[in-house]
Amino acid sequence: MTTATANQSTGNSGSKRRLRIWAMFITLFLCWAAYTFIGQIKDARVTKVQLTEIKKQVDDSSLQSKQLQQQIDRLNDPEYIRQLATKEQGMVTPGEQQIQVIK
Repeated sequence: MTTATANQSTGNSGSKRRLRIWAMFITLFLCWAAYTFIGQIKDARVTKVQLTEIKKQVDDSSLQSKQLQQQIDRLNDPEYIRQLATKEQGMVTPGEQQIQVIK
């Protein structure tokens, strides 16, 4: 009978050792998972900032594109070209006289 009790106590200590090893493994796994999760949160924040900046650049580019398209449309208008020629080049239509102010 003493041998049966001795085997139970050694079997019990073996199962305790296995439980400790299993608990250490679970603890290490959870630490690794938490580290990975925190790293991914950090990467997600950086990516979100980059996405915001890129969206702003796209909005600015589309606004600039619209402005350039409006300018192209105006340059196809003969009246606008006539105004530019008068204002910037000093050109006048036949029959008009240009007035220059001298200071």
